[in-house]
Amino acid sequence: MFIVGSSTSSAVQFITVLLIFAFVLFICFFTTKFVGNFQKERLSGSNINVIETQRIAQNKYIQIVKIADRYFAIAVCKDTVTTISEIPADSISFPEEQTEKISFKDFLKKAKEEEKDS
Repeated sequence: MFIVGSSTSSAVQFITVLLIFAFVLFICFFTTKFVGNFQKERLSGSNINVIETQRIAQNKYIQIVKIADRYFAIAVCKDTVTTISEIPADSISFPEEQTEKISFKDFLKKAKEEEKDS
């Protein structure tokens, strides 16, 4: 508890709480990163990949799924998954992947410049 009239004690308590909070955030960040990488590695060797998902209503989606070397359009609902049709591989267009990685610092700088321009 904070003691009235003791500013030094209050400052020490505040710094202690701040350091504990930063430590908990640090642990949460690395735990989340570890779990995400673990799941990514676990699923990377799979023969099933979701190429694209489009929501058409609440709890209803259309997905393009690659299974082995074939593509399928499926309807995913709350309780069911229905195959719509097989899609020829040459009719699917893939978005170009962004090969350039931008750092957060550069992104923030660019955002500030756009903010000044407008």
